[in-house]
Amino acid sequence: MSAQEDIKQNNKIDLQEIMIRCPQCSTNKHLRIPKKVIDQSKQLTTISIPSNLCCEHSFQAFVDKNFKVRGYQTVDFEFSKMEFYESSDDTYDTEDFTSSPIFQNIIKLLRECVDDKEIIGSGFFTIEGKVLYSSLPQTTLFNTIREFEVRNEKNLIRVKKMYLELENNEKFISNIIAFDGKKFNLVLMFAFQVKFGMGNLHMRDLLKKIKKIQ
Repeated sequence: MSAQEDIKQNNKIDLQEIMIRCPQCSTNKHLRIPKKVIDQSKQLTTISIPSNLCCEHSFQAFVDKNFKVRGYQTVDFEFSKMEFYESSDDTYDTEDFTSSPIFQNIIKLLRECVDDKEIIGSGFFTIEGKVLYSSLPQTTLFNTIREFEVRNEKNLIRVKKMYLELENNEKFISNIIAFDGKKFNLVLMFAFQVKFGMGNLHMRDLLKKIKKIQ
């Protein structure tokens, strides 16, 4: 993956500050979010805000390509991570994979598999590196986008599965899956104590669950 120093140097370019407001208690909070995630989106980007990031509530904010918050939604469950994913809106073309029930079910499965003990983040990307869903830590998200972009540019997309170990010994496994002839990268990130063998079992279990919803 790309060096940590490169990311730190580019933080001012990579991040955009937006102000969010809790739809329940009206608490305001300025957040710095990855610009590339918003720039890549064809539609709105949904940002899921976990409790204690802005206030005690979990909620979702919908951000357009101009980094303007278009609306909020309260939720009846609690997010454990900040999440980014592409969502549809009536003013945009919704004929897209991200508006399909399959995509929504994949998000649900990815969200449910994160337990903060072994699986500490998950993601769903296009082959080219576009973020369709991510609960990965921000630095890891930057690196993941760049890794997939470089592999696509160098025509390395034939690699079906990828195993990486970070400097802090956290593990990263990606697996290519296909829907209706289109290929995507599925990503799980594991805590430092998890071995690749156990991580691979978690990935296989997730793939089986996804296969059942196709």
